[in-house]
This record gives sequence, structure tokens and C-alpha cells, in this order.
Amino acid sequence: MSADPYNSSMLLIPLLLLSIVLSPPAQKSKPFATTLTVEQMTGKQAVVETTAGTFIIDLRPDLAPNHVGYFIKLAGEHAYDGTTFHRVIKDGIVQGGDPLSKDPKKKTLYGTGGLGVLAAEHSAEKFTRGTVAAVIRPGEPDSGGAQFFVCVFPQPALEGQYTVFGHVSEGMDVVQKISEAAADDKGAPTERIEMTSVTIRDAPPPEPLAFSTESVAELAAYRAVLETSLGSITLAFMPDKAPETVRSFLRLADAGVLDGTSFHRVVPGFAIQAGYLSTREQPLTDKQQKLVHNLAPEFNDTKHVKGIVSMARGDDPGSATTSFFIVTGDAPSLDGKYTAFAKVVDGMDVVDRIEHVPVNGEAPATRVDLVRVRVLK
Repeated sequence: MSADPYNSSMLLIPLLLLSIVLSPPAQKSKPFATTLTVEQMTGKQAVVETTAGTFIIDLRPDLAPNHVGYFIKLAGEHAYDGTTFHRVIKDGIVQGGDPLSKDPKKKTLYGTGGLGVLAAEHSAEKFTRGTVAAVIRPGEPDSGGAQFFVCVFPQPALEGQYTVFGHVSEGMDVVQKISEAAADDKGAPTERIEMTSVTIRDAPPPEPLAFSTESVAELAAYRAVLETSLGSITLAFMPDKAPETVRSFLRLADAGVLDGTSFHRVVPGFAIQAGYLSTREQPLTDKQQKLVHNLAPEFNDTKHVKGIVSMARGDDPGSATTSFFIVTGDAPSLDGKYTAFAKVVDGMDVVDRIEHVPVNGEAPATRVDLVRVRVLK
């Protein structure tokens, strides 16, 4: 038995069995072969606009040139426009692209159309969150076509059985939302979720990482305003002491990663701590999640006195990620062991207010929210 709570083989096969019952016998014809070269298709993306939002697929002709070529052909013919996501499994998969799904009167046939065109192009590619692969008829590996599915959760049970031809690089929050749509016991959404258009474009050059090119002097000009449920606290940065930590904090703040966390630890006379992601009220988007990583320590000669801000960490000096603390009293035991990177320049009265909230152990008895972090210059 797979430990995966979503065994994709089990999720997809019932729908595909339905297609065998309702579809005409498979025609013995030569599989589609694209006239485009791998080089011509490399670096292409599909922009999938839906009634639930937009997501972007990085196409992978290196893995499956004929599948990518066929997808590009159909997109160019506007074949996907008006089709639906006809099957959803919450946090599992979303499935769509059946040309029959353009017609609401053919709902009982959804999942049976557009197959039997492509020969399998299996690879060793893993079925991770965001993987895009071709739907096939059960027991017919060479029966792919217009239909495809996107993994919302890793699906290792499918590896080597279905053809991967792309990966969602942006908009997985949209795909996730589609998977959560209300559906009947067969996974058919109760309301239509349409692809309004699918267009092919050259992948744009990657955006430079925010706050990656500023000088130390430029970084020092930024301020961060911590808007809490008890008032606002303004931080000034010390990039001369910890430049990469400052860059990381600014990125996290600018992207909203710290918003909705709380001050989860309060130790009077020592520190108040916030930014721990498990206290966040909403999950991170995939784009936000990419900004979260372990930080190399930048221990320095800054003394941990009242108002200094440092990164929290575990036993490993390189385990700091998003959680930080504001020192509320002299703490020389922290000097040289934690990365000090900022200081409070306004709102120490708010820090004092948070420090004196009632606690259960070190946890506030009533949640103290870090509502939002604004970056100013």
C-alpha cells in the first residue's frame, strides 16, 4: 500500500474506465508526431486562463516532444477555449481538456473525448506538486490526447505509467482552488470551471530576486513597519552587520510571508518573538514558499540590548528562516550566537505592551497578531 494519501492510480482509473464504456472502440491509426523540433519548443510556456484564475505551465519537450507539440497545436487552434475541468480531487488532482466538455448538454460524456492520439513518452520524471501529464485509457498507454491532469499533491504511484509533458511554474494556488471546488461523488464539479483560453508564449527571463542588487547603503535606507494588533513597531536595518539576513527579511516582508503570523513567544525582560510560519493564519502561496530557506549565520559584534532584532534559530546555527525576536532587556548570552540585523527605532511602547500581555508559560494567553509588515524607503 502506498503511504501517499492520494494514490493517483485509484483517483484516475474510475474516470478512465467510464471513458472505455462510453467511447467508441479505439481507432488503429498512426500516432501524432509533431513537426516541431525540440529546440523550437524549448523555453515555451502555456498560459492557462480559467474562470478561477490563471496558471502557467512550463512545457517540457525534452521529456515528451510529441505531447508538447500536440498541446501547442491544440492551443493554437483554440481547442481548449471553453473546455472545463471536468474532474477534481481536493488536494489530489485536477483534470480537463476534453473537447466534449465545451457542450454542457454532453456532461455524461465528459472524460471520454479527445483521446487515442498520442503514443506514450514515459520518462523518469517525478510526479510532484504541479506536474502536468497526459490522461490515457486504462491499459492503453498509447492513448493520450487532448486531456491532461495537474497534480496538486505528489503522486508517486503514477510514475512510469503516464506521460509528463510540463510543470506548473506559477499559479498553483489557482490549481489548488480548482481542486477544492464542490463536486459530486464522481469528482465532477457542481459548477463549470472553464478554460477561457490557452496561449503559448516564450518564457520570460527570470525576474531578479528582490533586494539582491542594492548596496549596503541602499539597504540601510529601508524601514519595516510591523503592524500588530497592539500597535506599530518600526525597524531600521543593519546591513553592514548582516547584509544577507537583511535582504532575506526585506524579501519576506515585501512578499507578505510574515503577514498573519503572531507573537507566539513572550519572555518578559528577555524577548518577544514572531514570524513563525506555523502561526500563520493562511498557507503560503508557492511563490512565497520559494522565498523561505535556511539562512547562513551572520553573527556579529552587535550587543543584544533592548530594541535589537535578531533571527531565531534551532540548535543548528544555520537553521534561521522566518522567525525573529525583539530583545526587551540586556541579553549578553545571545551575543555572537544569533544574527542581529535590525533595531527598533519607533514603537518601543508597543514592544513593552506586547511584553506585558498575560501568558501561559511563554505563549500569550490571547493571540497577538503580526497583521502586516510594510516595507518603506
